[in-house]
Amino acid sequence: MNQADIFLPFFLLMILTTIVWFYMYAKRIPFIQSSKLTPAQLSPAEFNRLSPPEISNPSDNLKNLFELPAVFYALVLYLFTTNNVDGISLAAAWIFVVFRILHSLIHCTINIIMLRFALYCISAMTLWLMVAREAWGVFI
Repeated sequence: MNQADIFLPFFLLMILTTIVWFYMYAKRIPFIQSSKLTPAQLSPAEFNRLSPPEISNPSDNLKNLFELPAVFYALVLYLFTTNNVDGISLAAAWIFVVFRILHSLIHCTINIIMLRFALYCISAMTLWLMVAREAWGVFI
């Protein structure tokens, strides 16, 4: 198995984060300009209160992409440096990233909460299984 294959989903998740970042500003800047918000209204709390979901959801999703994915990035680096990338870890990495992409698509568009939550749970459980599998190898 080529250990570097683990970096395909790793970088795809980074690309997703970049896309959501651009999308957030593509939604946010026109809203700020058309709403003629004052500097006081641009404080985080006030801006969140004034923003409709189509403006706040991309920002919320970007925040999500710095939560569990941080564990994923660390785990991928661990897998690579310890030469532990195998078919199972690679498949799990792809499952995690694909479901994060689907989660972001739903969150930034139609935002069906129960669907978004199901996608999140699948990605999270996949990540925690990856962590448990590696921890098992370290501690047992």
